[in-house]
Amino acid sequence: MPTETPQPAFVLIRPQMGENIGAAARAMWNFGLDRMRLTSPRDGWPNPAATAMASGAGRLLDEAQIYDSTAAAVGDCTYVYATTARTRDLTNPVLSPEAAMTDAAERIAAGQKVAVLFGPERAGLENSDIAVANALITVPVNPEFPSLNLGQCVLLTAYEWRRAQGAVTDRRVEMAGTDWASVTEVEKLADHYEERLAQAGFFFPEHKEQSMKLNLRNLWSRMPLTQVDVRMLHGILRQMVRWKERG
Repeated sequence: MPTETPQPAFVLIRPQMGENIGAAARAMWNFGLDRMRLTSPRDGWPNPAATAMASGAGRLLDEAQIYDSTAAAVGDCTYVYATTARTRDLTNPVLSPEAAMTDAAERIAAGQKVAVLFGPERAGLENSDIAVANALITVPVNPEFPSLNLGQCVLLTAYEWRRAQGAVTDRRVEMAGTDWASVTEVEKLADHYEERLAQAGFFFPEHKEQSMKLNLRNLWSRMPLTQVDVRMLHGILRQMVRWKERG
């Protein structure tokens, strides 16, 4: 059974190759989507090639709903997006995948049923398909090579859906079993280095000593040090002093 997570239905209109249907299913499930609908698959249904390509996402194919027309596939929906790379002779809002999936998330949260149309591999959606949609989704691709593979287009849109759910972290640091050093720990490290550098005669000439120490303190505070880093830097300095004393 499909998950209960509210989400848009992804509708593949007249898909041609089973491999591309399988790739689309895999891309959907990568990002937590499992509402696949198909209209008139060229090579019939079910399709062994689709199952092989879907890998661990075969459940989506087993549960896919089959329709004989675009209108029937989205008949229960209140808002429909159509993906296209071509200029149309129809008046429609045109959104980026990011804006479209943000809008879709807001509509679904308000209780609407939403679908996204993806056209067949050879030529994409026809104007008769587009006429069913409320808005278009266009990817800012190279105008000299605008064609996207079906699986690619599904994956890109599914990723933007995932982002709209707040499930994507733009930046993080893997801490590898440690924590960030505290201000006190960095201060003690700075004290250690100042002490040893003073003994080595580093702060010369005397009238520049305070500015040099200030620059060093600023250096330590700018560095994103972990507790492991601090312990290592203490250890390096202790070993250098021991080596000097042995010499």
